[in-house]
Amino acid sequence: MKSLPVTCLCVAFLACSVIAADRPNVLLICVDDLKPLLGCYGDKTARTLSIDALANRSLLFRSAYCNQAVCSPSRNALMTGLRPQTLGIYELSTHFRKTAPDAITVAQHFQQAGYRTEGLGKILHRGHGNIEDAASWTIPHWIPKASTYQAKASTENMRPKKPGDLRGAATESAPIADDAYADGLLAVEAVKRIEAAATKPDEPFFIAVGFIRPHLPFVAPQKYWDLYDPATLPMPEVTSPPEGAPSYALQFGGELRAYSDMPVQGEIDEPTTRRLIHGYYAATSYMDAQVGKVVEALDQSGLADNTIIVLWGDHGWHLGDHSMWCKHTNYEQAARIPLLIAAPGMPSGAVTNAFIETVDLYPTLAELAGLRAPKDLDGISQVRVLQDPATSLRDSVIHVYPRGGRLGRAIRTARYRLVEWKAIGADPSSAEFELYDYETDPLETRNLASAQPETVAQLRAILATHPEARPQYRESKSGASEPPPTKPKKDRESAFKKRDQDGDGRLTLEEFLLNQPDPGEAPKRFPVFDKNSDGTLSVEEYVKSGK
Repeated sequence: MKSLPVTCLCVAFLACSVIAADRPNVLLICVDDLKPLLGCYGDKTARTLSIDALANRSLLFRSAYCNQAVCSPSRNALMTGLRPQTLGIYELSTHFRKTAPDAITVAQHFQQAGYRTEGLGKILHRGHGNIEDAASWTIPHWIPKASTYQAKASTENMRPKKPGDLRGAATESAPIADDAYADGLLAVEAVKRIEAAATKPDEPFFIAVGFIRPHLPFVAPQKYWDLYDPATLPMPEVTSPPEGAPSYALQFGGELRAYSDMPVQGEIDEPTTRRLIHGYYAATSYMDAQVGKVVEALDQSGLADNTIIVLWGDHGWHLGDHSMWCKHTNYEQAARIPLLIAAPGMPSGAVTNAFIETVDLYPTLAELAGLRAPKDLDGISQVRVLQDPATSLRDSVIHVYPRGGRLGRAIRTARYRLVEWKAIGADPSSAEFELYDYETDPLETRNLASAQPETVAQLRAILATHPEARPQYRESKSGASEPPPTKPKKDRESAFKKRDQDGDGRLTLEEFLLNQPDPGEAPKRFPVFDKNSDGTLSVEEYVKSGK
């Protein structure tokens, strides 16, 4: 075989170098528990100058939603492009590779395309038995090492949450430097990584930086607390649960109540509420300052013009609204997130009302970088929205939250949110519903599901276009995964009784079709279920046939 001339090899090498240099870098900034309580989102109290400045060079998504309002499932959605109900993971302890061992994360995808991928801070969820994903990063993932608390008083009365897990105060202000806390150290390291990347312009980078604040506890240097007058802070407008909401749909801050200076149960009084809101704002301003240091380093490196910047909050947070605290619900305050995307050649300082889910970030980043996204992702590329912010690619988003053996699957449209609550795999007729109208009731004070059956039916039709959720993954004692649990017979029997309008113990075709989510297909199932062809269904025929 003839060897290539040296000149040809040099030309090929130079061409590859030019292509590498032209590929956009990615700076992915992840923030824990950050709701859109930011100046750029219209909050007049928030002091978030750095993120506001970033918004001026980005497209701001007003209608961005997480796929589940808790850390691990939300971050799995970010990294894999798969929703929790696709992975079958709704809790903190299960690593996504238990159910998707061959998944290619967004960082892996860029790595395979020749990018240097680096993860710093909280990207995937770590803890509760869960770990980072080594395959995603070119070099080992980096975590800052710093004590959570810096003031002695914060740890004087530690409260055990569980064996080996002690919690101090829910808030802390101390006259210390930014880098005494973990997020300050993270910013210092991120600046170093960007400066190092600038020395290798022919090697594109994908750097993910994950800040922990404003996650509990709300700790921040005193100067960030001093930005706010506690007397003027906004307090919750609605402190009662939504009228008519299922009791199990609510939560009252179990995560918060684990901290040593919080009541274990009962009311969180007005002074404590004000202190917590003050702490959330202070922790947000502290994180914002660290984001500013990272973005400034990128600007000074000379790489900003060829770098995609994303700022993403993993989910929202309840600050006493409906007397709820923390995340862990399907309500607006928990599900809506901040999202900014700055990309070379795209409009800057723009705002869009287009719906976007966390799972959409993976294919969007891939397209922006000229990469073909893997098949079978749940997300869609939103590059067309970046090009034209008036465009909208989704009419709705879907997000979920489990509660008490049920999964709440929520459809959010421009006007409504419908939440369907039922056991995974159970008959749709066994579901209970929540319906909220954000045009007439933006604070979710009343569940309208029983009053507006037509609207419920319309939104159920949207929900029916989504596949049934996968059950939560469970591992047997032998280490092998257990098969999905069988559908409980009692759910089918309960659904039968609800449809049996005249109580004669048999279902006619008309009774069978009541509240079916797929009225076009349901009639075809009736003769299949009717084993003895007598024109009605017995309890046994209905329960054993299933859907």
